[in-house]
Parts: sequence; C-alpha cells; structure tokens
Amino acid sequence: MNVIQTHLPGVLILEPKVFGDARGFFLESWNAARFNAAVGADVRFVQDNHSRSTQGVLRGLHYQRSPHAQGKLVRCVAGRVFDVAVDLRAGSGTFGQWVGVELSGDNHRQLWIPPGFGHGFLTLSESADFLYKATDYYAPHAEGCVRWDDPDIGITWPEVGQPPQLAEKDLRGESLRAMTPLA
Repeated sequence: MNVIQTHLPGVLILEPKVFGDARGFFLESWNAARFNAAVGADVRFVQDNHSRSTQGVLRGLHYQRSPHAQGKLVRCVAGRVFDVAVDLRAGSGTFGQWVGVELSGDNHRQLWIPPGFGHGFLTLSESADFLYKATDYYAPHAEGCVRWDDPDIGITWPEVGQPPQLAEKDLRGESLRAMTPLA
C-alpha cells in the first residue's frame, strides 16, 4: 500500500496494490495491521456504510461530536467523487483548512479521515457507490454539519454541469465561525 500524506495532519490518501490483467483486477481493500501501521494508531472500525448518489449530489460536510466522533476510511467503488476533509479540531494549526481528492472505482484510492474532521463528497459521474468504514456508531444527537459553501473554508468544488443537489441538513449546516471547534 502506498501512503500519501496530505497537508492536514493525520489525513492520508491510501493507494492499495492492484493486480490486474485481461480478466479484471484484485486488490486488498482492508488489512488491519497494514492500516494501523500506516496511520500510527490502533484503529477499530465498528460500522460500514454504503451510499449511492447520482451526478451532482453533494453530501456533507458532516461530523460527529465527542464522545461519538468518527474516524472514516472512505472509498468509491463505482463511479467518481471529489472527496473533502475539513479540519474542525479545537486548537489545531490547520483549523478550517481542507483537502480534496478524487476517489473512483478506477483509481481505487481511499481516504483516511481521523476523528475531528468534517467530511463530504460531490458525485462527478452519472452515479457513484461510496463505502465508509467508521470508528464509532452513527449518533444523531452528536451529528453536525458545516455548510458546504462556507466562505471561511472556501472549498473549490469541481463543476458538474448543474447546481449541487443537497439534503435539507446540508443546506442548514452551520458556518465555521459559528461552530464550536471539536475537542
């Protein structure tokens, strides 16, 4: 596995070794020992999620507050997405900064987003199947959302030929200035 550091401490792009030929491909999508060595921690995942989105759907920027903060290992297994992590950690030198990466069924990349970060993605292809491994269970009472278009974050979302399709909670997301940074 190739591990690529981003400018946000702890956020990693993971590229598995892909063995392909005329029949297709094989890759190891999850190995606890290799993953834990890459992130330098003993991470325990408790929930897997799968979403399918059509082109132009923007999901996020979601997070969960402590004590239910979630780390997420995400990947797109079919289609293409632009995936974003935003640092929401109190006292962090990179608070409010973001990193974006294209994840696709073709490039097989994964993104590790530690607890304390907001997460979202924009579907670039006609549809996309997106998988999440999470370190804590979904806890609606701990859920939060930062506005996807918050000018204090300034994410440069790719154009997909139509306005983003947003869920109501994504439209109501709080601004970075108004939120209490995560512990």
